[in-house]
Amino acid sequence: DVIAGFLYAILILVVFHPVVDLIDNFNLTYKYAPLIIIMLKNAVIKTLLGLYLLQVSGQAGEMTAVEKVEEQLAALCIARRCVPSEEPSYLLDIDTSTAAQPSSSRLVAVSCSSQSLRLYDRESLRFLREYRAHRGSLSGVRFAHTCDSLVFSACSQGTVQCWDARSATQKPVQVFSGYPSNVFISFDVSCTDLIVCAGTEKAEKDTFLVFWDARGITDCASASKEPLGVYSESHNDDITKICFHPIEPNLVVSGSTDGLVNVFDINKDNEDDALISTCNSDSSVSSLGWSGEDYRQVYCMTHDEGFCWWDMAQLDTEEPITLLHVLDVRESVCAENHGLHYLVGGLYHEKAKKLFLIGGTSTGNIHLISCGTDGLSLVGTLCGGHSATVRSFCWSPTDESLLTGGEDAQLLLWKPGAVERSLTKKASLKISSSLQKRVRVHNTSLKSRKK
Repeated sequence: DVIAGFLYAILILVVFHPVVDLIDNFNLTYKYAPLIIIMLKNAVIKTLLGLYLLQVSGQAGEMTAVEKVEEQLAALCIARRCVPSEEPSYLLDIDTSTAAQPSSSRLVAVSCSSQSLRLYDRESLRFLREYRAHRGSLSGVRFAHTCDSLVFSACSQGTVQCWDARSATQKPVQVFSGYPSNVFISFDVSCTDLIVCAGTEKAEKDTFLVFWDARGITDCASASKEPLGVYSESHNDDITKICFHPIEPNLVVSGSTDGLVNVFDINKDNEDDALISTCNSDSSVSSLGWSGEDYRQVYCMTHDEGFCWWDMAQLDTEEPITLLHVLDVRESVCAENHGLHYLVGGLYHEKAKKLFLIGGTSTGNIHLISCGTDGLSLVGTLCGGHSATVRSFCWSPTDESLLTGGEDAQLLLWKPGAVERSLTKKASLKISSSLQKRVRVHNTSLKSRKK
């Protein structure tokens, strides 16, 4: 509207008034002057109407793009199920490799509650191999971004291990060792694969972010790497989640049961200078990630199913950084007859420039939730797949597909309009979860932090 008004003023100044002056200068008869003025007015009106229709059509096109993505998500159907494992276990985390070449196949890595790491073929979900050389519970799995054959896993026994996915040997190609008291419950790898970072449980009064230099993995396969250093003062309880920025390798965000979500620039010389911002979720952080244009937004979910969303681009302005804060998503999202029992995580859809949340029910239904600054809304529900709580997922933007894993030990591949070609659904498994045992109520005595 502002642009249209501005153009209208320009048309009046540039066209309308000069023509009126010409009429006066040449003493045109009043018989023709009104006709000229009417023609000019009609031309101005048509121009402005065209601009308005162009603006409206552009907005409608944007809305259609978002609606199209939401329709695709709601139309996801099961394309594949993996063959059940001989030793059923919870599927706690999932990641997929990036194909080095268009013709090369992609891999899926899954961390399990049985302290094992399993590899599958991405398209067929055919089981390839399993790594069992872990001495404790796994806290995540990540493929290298620049090499599709390297996969990382973190262990509660204070190590991060790197495996060669092409080899069946049970020996990792690289071990990143922490300090004796470290119990790792979260980790991530920078987008350039240069830095590995892991978060610890609180030991006595200490909790750490531990960093390693990940360069030269294949050159020193038998060596154990010592940490570059640690951050020890920004959290005062278990560090439950770590996530590096998708395109800026120096930025990393961490979340904790102390309720704090911290953003760091690890290029800085010390922890105080590295801490860019501290946001308070008011609850124990269960999941977090980056979103928005150039990934300048940070979001998190909490163990009591809350949701927080902040805009880091507003840090140096007078504008508030909080985009949305929902105390309990279960109460704000209507999931019809299925209900909403928990949140799993979030995914940012680059094409639609939209943030979505993944949630579900204890019976295995998966809810897709759209996020906006005006609130949350249910996009669709995926039924008939899992028979128990869904613990993990991985979104693939290349083919618009979704991988999910749960407490029923099933790994499912969902694609828009797919037809399933695999086994029947397994019954829910009644096995204990080491992660559930570790979740604690967050510490309410938080340090005061700057914006």
